[in-house]
Amino acid sequence: MEPPTSGPVDIEDFAPPGAGANRARKAHVLPKRASRKHANHTPIGDSYIPGTETIYVKTWGCGHNNSDGEYMAGLLVSYGYKLTDTPENAQLWVLNSCAVKNPSEEGFNNMVKKAQAAGKEVVVAGCVPQGQPEGKFAKGLSIVGVQQIDRVVEVVEETLKGNTVRLIGQRKMSNNKKAGGARLDLPKVRRNPLVEVIPISTGCLNQCTYCKTKHARGELGSYPPSQIVQRVKDVIGEGVIEIWLTSEDTGAYGRDIGTDITVLLQEILDAMPDGTMLRLGMTNPPYILEHVEAMCRLLAHPRMYAYLHLPVQACADEILYRMKREYTLADFRKVVDGVLAAHPDMTVATDIIAGFPGETEEDFQVTMDVCQEYKFPCLYINQFFARPGTPAARMEKVDTKEVKGRTKRLSTLFQSYHPHAGKEGREYQVLCAELSNDKKFYVAHNKSYEQILVPKSADLLGKQFRVKIISTGKFHMMGEVVEGSLANAPALVTPLPYGSVSGGSVADPRRVEKLKAAEPVGASKDAATAVALKEDAGWSTTQYLFAGAFVLLLGDLVRVAWRYYEANSAANQTA
Repeated sequence: MEPPTSGPVDIEDFAPPGAGANRARKAHVLPKRASRKHANHTPIGDSYIPGTETIYVKTWGCGHNNSDGEYMAGLLVSYGYKLTDTPENAQLWVLNSCAVKNPSEEGFNNMVKKAQAAGKEVVVAGCVPQGQPEGKFAKGLSIVGVQQIDRVVEVVEETLKGNTVRLIGQRKMSNNKKAGGARLDLPKVRRNPLVEVIPISTGCLNQCTYCKTKHARGELGSYPPSQIVQRVKDVIGEGVIEIWLTSEDTGAYGRDIGTDITVLLQEILDAMPDGTMLRLGMTNPPYILEHVEAMCRLLAHPRMYAYLHLPVQACADEILYRMKREYTLADFRKVVDGVLAAHPDMTVATDIIAGFPGETEEDFQVTMDVCQEYKFPCLYINQFFARPGTPAARMEKVDTKEVKGRTKRLSTLFQSYHPHAGKEGREYQVLCAELSNDKKFYVAHNKSYEQILVPKSADLLGKQFRVKIISTGKFHMMGEVVEGSLANAPALVTPLPYGSVSGGSVADPRRVEKLKAAEPVGASKDAATAVALKEDAGWSTTQYLFAGAFVLLLGDLVRVAWRYYEANSAANQTA
């Protein structure tokens, strides 16, 4: 088993009358359109049997989006659909988009056009259609909202029948607070069977003037700690050895439900066996600021990577104010200095937006000076792109040539230093869970989440062992296994094979029914659009499928009998 390369219509609407009387969950269904014809797709219309087609799923963007893509893939496979990595072989493409940057959105739009040109059916998901459901790209396309991913099977079914379905509503709990989203215990097809990405919340508390994701993900909605911890226990029981927590802002977790990120982290660490590791995803400075002392304690835990992704975006206070980042450079320094004082070898990653509207040369020089001072080992440099519909798009822009120049200067600074220099000869305890981009090495990580390439030996993948550093580069170190080092396997069981569904048997119809009847977090309600799908009368979904298959078979038998009769009649007339 090899992991991939390192890098990252509602069922109640189909239920018998009365069965869903207490659930106000609705969907928007547009009139049936003509089925597209192409080489690998026979028009199916009303004779379509669900779960028999081949689906291509592609995801852009952050860890949260990748987790959503894995969930949608798991639901489709659990229902009987086949997945393919070759888009040409699929009848339908599920395109899971990202709205953070122009290039990723353009890539998504180009894929939509490519699919349509090839005559493929298309379902779009993710932040782009959620934030722009009436965009030109979405004309005639079905949409799965970011909080509706557990309904992807229904949307795919209706799309393959020739309908256009749009589910973009927001889920709420019984207390009318925003829910985290679809259930965490849904099936998944993990990109890496050794790594589980768990969304702990959706949305955020910020109002950043440049951000498009807020339009899609909305306000903060946290999952209850008990459900997150249970998900950790479940996936550890499937051979997972690394847990990645993701969200639009992990530091804000729990502020809407009376808890906080440090409490959650401790509960998760208590539930994880020795040798497994936990990585915290991106957190903004304002909400981690009050937890610096607790975070220093948690980052020292043997099962937690000493790694913090803390985007500063700009270092001049005036620009931070224009961005509405709700912190100052002094606040950012307090967090970074605090964790580095406790853990000098830990990895702090940050992001910079170069050329934000109103940024002067003096403002940008502050950013350059801070990056020179800290020499961040991971520095994500982004040229400012005006995202349509954001306040920043209406601000007076810095000259494009100047923006590109600042981006280049910061990139040159970043390339000028080598964070791993001088580490040759050091020894580290590492956990090996990934394959390198060139597929020539396995990738292991030490406590500081530094990338160490080790020989591609099958007895190392999924194991914990000691390495000695023999050479270093800008982004990684090369390690050799220390002689006599015990290769310990922290997984409690053999990991699932690549491409397998997490959470149960694909072929078990009882699980399919359970999944289709699954409720979102809490006693939720859906505030989607206003036109309900037509309710079927009386039978369960499985009964309808069998009945449909029987009718089709009966029709085939009638056609064969009729042809036999015609052939005999013709023969008798000739005689």
